[in-house]
Amino acid sequence: MDQNITILQAFHWYTANDGQWWNVSASLAPELAEKGITHVYLPPAYKSAWGENEPGYSVYDLYDLGEFDQKGTIRTKYGTKDEYINCIKIFQENNICVIADVVLNHKQGGDEKESFLARAVNIENRNDFVAEEITIESFTKFTFPGRNGKYSNFVWDHKTFSGVDEEVDNEKFIYSIQNEYGDKWQDVLEEEFGNYDYLMGADIEYRNESVRDEVIKWGKWFIDFTNIDGFRMDAVKHISPSFIKQFIAEIKDYCNKPFFVFSEYWQANVEKLLQYLEVTESVTQLLDVPLHYKFHEASKQGNEFDLSAIFEGTLTQHHPEMSISFVDNHDTQPLQALESTVEFWFKPLAYALILLRQAGIPLVFYPCMYAANYSDEKDGTQYEINLEKVKEMDALLYCRKEMAYGDQTDYFDHPNVIGWVRHGVDEKENSGCAIVLSNGENGFKEMNVGEHNAGKTFIDCTQNNEAEIIIDDKGIGNFVVNERSVSVWILKI
Repeated sequence: MDQNITILQAFHWYTANDGQWWNVSASLAPELAEKGITHVYLPPAYKSAWGENEPGYSVYDLYDLGEFDQKGTIRTKYGTKDEYINCIKIFQENNICVIADVVLNHKQGGDEKESFLARAVNIENRNDFVAEEITIESFTKFTFPGRNGKYSNFVWDHKTFSGVDEEVDNEKFIYSIQNEYGDKWQDVLEEEFGNYDYLMGADIEYRNESVRDEVIKWGKWFIDFTNIDGFRMDAVKHISPSFIKQFIAEIKDYCNKPFFVFSEYWQANVEKLLQYLEVTESVTQLLDVPLHYKFHEASKQGNEFDLSAIFEGTLTQHHPEMSISFVDNHDTQPLQALESTVEFWFKPLAYALILLRQAGIPLVFYPCMYAANYSDEKDGTQYEINLEKVKEMDALLYCRKEMAYGDQTDYFDHPNVIGWVRHGVDEKENSGCAIVLSNGENGFKEMNVGEHNAGKTFIDCTQNNEAEIIIDDKGIGNFVVNERSVSVWILKI
């Protein structure tokens, strides 16, 4: 039978900018395959407007994967084009699929200034124009002189963007570019700020047919050039849903192999995610952002949080086959704009909830496997951040790879101690497991693991609990758990 899919986000925001990350990542491929990782999602591979000093979300040139002398560097933060392609190849040789982070909402770091007509909008309500049409100047012309037309001679200019931001007298203004589409932003589902089409930089205008054609052309080029296995689509709530639907459909049709796509629609309200899936006809799976916030809230509230309701209002609950579940990522880690880090004590519980259940495809964050240390400034204060490895992670990954198969029986019948059983499958010898979580005191859960296990002994593979549980003649065991902990009980061989 097929192994459970497990994705690793193989970077974080503060990954070292020494140009070695593609090589470092590739060196981990055999170890990751052994641990049960089936897919890795790598950071943006193309040239940033800020050269090698930014993670890649300030997109300059989609065609420059660390090949051309642009923005003061040839390599990106993570390495060169050849190292990136070699990294992909090594992962694939270890039977790990590779997913590229695709940022198609905006561009930054234009090569030339242009003059054009624009109108300033209310930053809190972008549908509210606060001034008459004026001529402004902005760096909206992208000619990519270092690449000199290789791979594509498309020139981006103000006609290919819907809006820009500029600072005037130390005050930030967002401008709607006055083009053939009039005063309206592109249609998006998100009503935050009136219309959340505009996010940052020069916002790409997907009502322009030449833009749509160029970006789809780039997607096909990127697949051919890198042999990538999938895309993680960034910031889709700011991009026209009709274009995302078209782009992913055409990309999947173009590929001669299965192509895995999931997207980031950052919204805590699950109804918005369900609406997006409906509008785009489910061409992409989505990150379960509501579940992340549930984990964050649970970690803050401790035993005041009702664990039996942990999945209520989440994508994993409502549309599990479209859910990519995660605990933290590069946006939620300490000092980032969306900081909502799950407190460390709760991370093992949260990872058990995404790795060992039937619903959703889990995404593991790199620091939870390998730790991370970094420093940065926020609000005028310098911080030193140490993200520890989750000590139970190897055991949880092992259980996902070898044990967490078959039907599932839930015991979500207590606010502070919950459990479930995976009953195993014949194709995986000795598979099946019983999981118990507590966000309060020491506890237990009486659960049925099947009469075929009568008289057998179960042990906690996380080593959080040293007890041995003997199953009675009806298949029932009294599975214990320590305070604020998780125990994963498997058959003692």
